[in-house]
Amino acid sequence: MIPRTKLRRAVITAVGGGLGIGAMVGLATLAGLPLLVVPFTTSIVLVMAAPHSEQAQPRNIVGGHVLSALCGLGVLELLGHDPWLAALAVGASIGAMQLTDTLHPPAGINALLMVSAAVSWKFVLIPVAVGALVLVGFAYVYHRLTWPGGWPLSWWSNPR
Repeated sequence: MIPRTKLRRAVITAVGGGLGIGAMVGLATLAGLPLLVVPFTTSIVLVMAAPHSEQAQPRNIVGGHVLSALCGLGVLELLGHDPWLAALAVGASIGAMQLTDTLHPPAGINALLMVSAAVSWKFVLIPVAVGALVLVGFAYVYHRLTWPGGWPLSWWSNPR
């Protein structure tokens, strides 16, 4: 038998994840973006299911997503559009996130999307930056309603 507190937490996490993805679907529809290029599914899973993780803090979510997209944009602009260059972009994003203490593993997809889909620099703003900020805002409100005082551990610095 599953303990009641574990079941409650799983339901709250699942509902939050579904609502978060629903918000992203709505934003993608409003922006006219195909859902496949909205890079936040794994971020929502992380911030809902492991909110105490260092990688699930606002600095990591926003910084990781934006930095990863910028790395992809840099590779795209300097070297062009080639699936093999996506590997270079992802590697660069990993290094950049580690050097800036903004590691957010799900954000690596942005570098890959920038290069493989050859998207415009506007992709860094919409959906990446705006989406990351919306995700943080959603997570803040949702966690406050379901788990008061539980998230974030820190807005700016990484808890260690």
